[in-house]
Amino acid sequence: MVDKGFCIIKNNTKGKLPSLPFVSIKNKILGEQYELGITFLTPQKQKEINKKYRGKNETTNILSFPLSKNSGEITLDPSKVRRDAPLFDMSYPQFLKYLVIHGCLHLKGFEHSSTMERQEKKYLKILS
Repeated sequence: MVDKGFCIIKNNTKGKLPSLPFVSIKNKILGEQYELGITFLTPQKQKEINKKYRGKNETTNILSFPLSKNSGEITLDPSKVRRDAPLFDMSYPQFLKYLVIHGCLHLKGFEHSSTMERQEKKYLKILS
């Protein structure tokens, strides 16, 4: 019997997270065998990671890190997600779902492009 991949959600902030279908998003985009960690961080911690890995001394709403062919990690700053949501004409839960889709697509190998945008729209529709 083959073990199924999993999705571990960690909230390292004091805020409550919206109820979203994180496992369904992961399974639809990356497959059931993929092992994904999603961690919600404070702005300070997300800023540290962004500086270390991207050289940018600021927080960001999402970062994606492929760990192997079948595993990866996504980190999110929920306060930044909340602030950025109106810029995309979305509610906080909608934008968070969009970003998790966005992060999963990066883990699947997509780079920012019109192709990636089409995939984002496709998965937003499927996962509505």
